[in-house]
Amino acid sequence: MRAIEATKYGSPDVLQLVEVEKPTPKDNEILVKVHATPVNVGDCRMRSLTVPVVAWLPARITLGFRKPKNPIYGIELAGEVEAVGKDVKRFNVGDEVFASTLKENFGAHAEYKCLPEDGVVVKKPKNMTYEEAATLSIGANTALHFLQKGNIQPGQKVLIIGASGSVGTFAVQLAKYFGAVVNGVCSTVNIDLVKSLGADKVIDYTQEEFTKNGEMYDIIFDTVYKTTFLQCKSLLVNRGQYLTVGPVVLGPLYLMTTGKKVIGGNAVQRAEQLDFLKGLYEMGRLKPVIDRCYPLEQTAEAHRYVDQGHKKGNVVITL
Repeated sequence: MRAIEATKYGSPDVLQLVEVEKPTPKDNEILVKVHATPVNVGDCRMRSLTVPVVAWLPARITLGFRKPKNPIYGIELAGEVEAVGKDVKRFNVGDEVFASTLKENFGAHAEYKCLPEDGVVVKKPKNMTYEEAATLSIGANTALHFLQKGNIQPGQKVLIIGASGSVGTFAVQLAKYFGAVVNGVCSTVNIDLVKSLGADKVIDYTQEEFTKNGEMYDIIFDTVYKTTFLQCKSLLVNRGQYLTVGPVVLGPLYLMTTGKKVIGGNAVQRAEQLDFLKGLYEMGRLKPVIDRCYPLEQTAEAHRYVDQGHKKGNVVITL
């Protein structure tokens, strides 16, 4: 089968189209023929190994010191079940599914991927395209995880930083679903997009410094890891919460000294979360934003585009 391999860490030039052996499902696994798989910031960070200093050693231990231990990236997918192991009960050949591969050594940037039946995989809605479904497992799930960890409540005022990105576009919609008043931060070109997702107010960071406009928030969610708690703490009400997709080291200290909670790290991956997101899509409350699609052989070009840091929503590889 065809796949994209990273021969070493570095620029998108390290990505090569190769032929590798097609996997065979174990007794408890399904074999998915991949139809769509996003290239997200996580894939690009793994490829280049550009991570925060505090995460450098853990990243090397997990991903490989000299070169990638698991050279086929891709941490989410949507596709069709082509074969099932003899013990599989939840899925049948022909089922259309979407999944996260974070717990399965990545591997979605390929024509086929084996997944455990009890993994983070669910059936996709029939009226949802493969490209749309492929974006839910990481971007939407990350937004849901942090908003739930922040115990978002109806009527709260929420600021979404990076509101036009993958996590941000989902975070705006989810915060509105939970009944919050939502302010989004993005650049001029994305204002209309963020408004269309339901934001009550959009702040153009190229024209206005949102940390100095005097507005206060119950929750600030930095979906792009561009700010720090110290930069944003004066914008938080008493017992307000700062959420970030980056690592947090001094969270307990900040809570003790300011009374404001800081939540960061990685989103939990659970099939139940994907079922919840699937239900929102079926209710018309959640709509993935797709910037552009590339064929598998142009995965390096997709990485170059994502590296620029200006994508709207999601960039997807189609097979």
